[in-house]
Amino acid sequence: MRKVEAIIRHFKLEDVKNALTEQKIQGMTVTEVRGFGRQKGHTEMYRGTEYTVDFVPKIKIEVVVKEDDVQRVVDTIVRVARTGQVGDGKIFVSPLAQTVRIRTGELDEEAI
Repeated sequence: MRKVEAIIRHFKLEDVKNALTEQKIQGMTVTEVRGFGRQKGHTEMYRGTEYTVDFVPKIKIEVVVKEDDVQRVVDTIVRVARTGQVGDGKIFVSPLAQTVRIRTGELDEEAI
């Protein structure tokens, strides 16, 4: 099993969710996050004063999938979330040692 974490632009969330649902991927966790990479924030004007926004709002999607589904999930997220501009985001794939469904006690692949 693998955990796929994708940091994407907020307006791409529904598109990514729908594309993953079409791929029969069940369950995801979505978190509003803030950060920066090469985008390095931007400046804004508020009431006549210019200030720097260091951390850009993003969405983090976490999906746990079987090993066989990892590349399909990554390819789907890249295809749907890409705008071609700096700040499109990143995807991180990590191995999972164990997964437990709290309600039933099922383990690993049966738990997802």
